[in-house]
Amino acid sequence: MITMDITLVIQIINMIVLMFLLNAILYKPVKEILMKRSEKLQGMRGEVADFEKKAELRQKEVDAKMAKASGKAKAALDSARAGAQAAGDEKLAAIKAEADAGKEENLAEIRSQVENARKELQAGLDGFATDMAGKILGRSL
Repeated sequence: MITMDITLVIQIINMIVLMFLLNAILYKPVKEILMKRSEKLQGMRGEVADFEKKAELRQKEVDAKMAKASGKAKAALDSARAGAQAAGDEKLAAIKAEADAGKEENLAEIRSQVENARKELQAGLDGFATDMAGKILGRSL
């Protein structure tokens, strides 16, 4: 059983002194460290939020610049493509005209050769006809 004597009072005083000592030596420094850590984390969260906002703004700026550059590049590409198409069309027209001129020249040469061959055949036709008639009749004409 519990007896009420001087040792109980000494134990109560001992517990109170121990509470104050532990509070001063252990609990308060730990609470201060936790408070500082909490404040530091809050500050870091604020900085992270600022950095995220800045990064988002920069990303939007980069996207806008990329869209503008892409538009300029597309316009330059379209203009270069149109220039190349026009130059190709001009060269194609020149080559076609040259081919047509060569074709006309070749056709004129072939016509003259056909006409010469016709004249030669026409000239030799009388002699050929007489030779054939002589062979068919079996006597000379």
